[in-house]
Amino acid sequence: MGRVLSGIQPSGQLTLGNYIGAMQNFVKLQHTEECFFMVVDLHAITVPQEPANLREQTEAVAALFIAAGIDPSKANVFVQSHVPAHAELGWLLTTLTNMGELERMTQFKDKSAGKDSVGAGLFVYPSLMAADILVYNSNLVPVGEDQKQHLELTRDLAQRFNFRFGEYFTIPEPYMPKVGARIMSLDDASKKMSKSNPNAGSFIALLDPPDVVRKKISRATTDSGREIKYDPANKPEISNLMSIYSHCANLSMQEIEARYEGQGYGPFKKDLAEHVVAVLEPLQARYNEIRSSGEIHNILKQGAERAAVIANRTVAEVKERMGFIAPK
Repeated sequence: MGRVLSGIQPSGQLTLGNYIGAMQNFVKLQHTEECFFMVVDLHAITVPQEPANLREQTEAVAALFIAAGIDPSKANVFVQSHVPAHAELGWLLTTLTNMGELERMTQFKDKSAGKDSVGAGLFVYPSLMAADILVYNSNLVPVGEDQKQHLELTRDLAQRFNFRFGEYFTIPEPYMPKVGARIMSLDDASKKMSKSNPNAGSFIALLDPPDVVRKKISRATTDSGREIKYDPANKPEISNLMSIYSHCANLSMQEIEARYEGQGYGPFKKDLAEHVVAVLEPLQARYNEIRSSGEIHNILKQGAERAAVIANRTVAEVKERMGFIAPK
């Protein structure tokens, strides 16, 4: 059994893209691997957060993990800041990280573009992301295309540590599903569906009511013509909608193409909306049950306690190798 680590930031409403691209894979992986799934609140504060919103969104994301099908008896579900070893190892790895490596990070370039002032946390947080993975000696990391660069830095830091202080860290490998790993925006298929997009019509939030889902899909951008064909290069908009359809209805692209041959976009969008609603309604019902019961707090406490046993041991061994004096 391998060891898997992944997390999602509590910096906005989780989207259908998060569900298809990440959470569905979490649910599958929990049956075959030792899994650590966390709400990465320390990453969220690399940009300003309203304290009340951060608290609410942290609990909401954790509850959505469980509502999506993650079983806390099979996987560790916790909040990043509840395991202080993440931050401590993050600092230790920052001292091994070169400025040039951080300057090359695409996400830093994107998030800092056009700003007069950028927090140092946004610059160095890839080292903390590396610590998240290495503190559990994870060997498998679910990543989208936009996170591959961060995983490469993690691999480099693990190898650098091993070279300087002796073989210790496992070199993690990416886990990327072939289809649906990256669901794109409803209004522009050249951009990833993002919970931080100011246009609410560009994404489907997991907690959107059915009528809102139907309206957003009916207004989703489509390519010229009317053919339902999976062709990301020439028909990126309809291909993105087909990818959503495929995951929500458990149909292949060929089956979808055959089903809507000669029918055009109207019937396709109408059916797509109902498939999405059928996926979201039971998830929303379970989410509301979790939030009203308060059970998420016990789940997070137990998950953090189990995670901390491994994380604390890793930090202690790393510090010993680096020459720190252990407390007596």
